[in-house]
Amino acid sequence: MKLLAIFFLMVSFLFGGVDLNTASKEELMKINGIGEAKAQAIIDYREKQPFVSVDELEKVKGFGKKNVEKIRDQISVENKE
Repeated sequence: MKLLAIFFLMVSFLFGGVDLNTASKEELMKINGIGEAKAQAIIDYREKQPFVSVDELEKVKGFGKKNVEKIRDQISVENKE
């Protein structure tokens, strides 16, 4: 199971990173700088309204512009229109 999670994470990085709207808490916590509290804050935020862009992460408690810039290449927001 752990191997499958690692594989999924590697594949997700190839295709733009971990999607803020669909990633599990465990997937979010694999991103450098995101622990359990920040992962839960992302999940709580997206339950109220889905992310429209990566920049919107700055609105989540615990994240600022510098935090977002550090992890920008590891995260994505898939727009489903």
